Amino acid sequence: MSAVNSPLRFEARLDGPLSRWLWLVKWLLLIPHYIVLFFLWVAVLVLTVVAGFAILFTGRYPRGIFDFNVGVLRWSWRVGFYGYDALGTDRYPPFTLNDVPDYPARLHIAYPEELSRGLVLVKWWLLAIPHYLIIGALSGAASTYTANAWSYKPLGLLSTLILVVAVGLLFTGRYLTGLFDFIIGINRWIVRVGVYSLLMTDSYPPFRLDQGGTDPSDVIGENP
Repeated sequence: MSAVNSPLRFEARLDGPLSRWLWLVKWLLLIPHYIVLFFLWVAVLVLTVVAGFAILFTGRYPRGIFDFNVGVLRWSWRVGFYGYDALGTDRYPPFTLNDVPDYPARLHIAYPEELSRGLVLVKWWLLAIPHYLIIGALSGAASTYTANAWSYKPLGLLSTLILVVAVGLLFTGRYLTGLFDFIIGINRWIVRVGVYSLLMTDSYPPFRLDQGGTDPSDVIGENP
């Protein structure tokens, strides 16, 4: 597999053994994380606006804001890996923005020394639109509420795969072979787009599904 020129290193390791039934209640166990992450993501959105103005005038992403946003992305990925983005571990995620080296889901983003002032105005919406359409299809919701009624839509690909994994765990106690790499590839694509949209890199996300828990990126921190 060829290397991806990206500042993001997104990794996961399928943990085991996995409980047959724990996935049924992980949503409940994760409520404290969801509450904390809600407020953290509000802060990320506000701070990203601040960072955008800083990039526009100085060409640099404020380091403190960058490190905080990386921490929130890292925390979110651990929660998603434990929960319904992957169901890849039964090890409860820690409450921290810091990297946890022995946790089976990890995320690193190299700090950019300089960013384009002009791109900050268009990359988070115009340039990212094609990716938004793709990841919307990959991770689409199951239903929407309109006109005082529920309107059900087909599950997105990621949701469907997680459902298959959950049923497989329930009846066999095993993570179905072959699905893990594909699921991590979808998550990796989503996070790459998120990093670009949060103005943390000028490296445009590739239109490719890099599967597997080991990130294919050999070049960290370089922009094309």
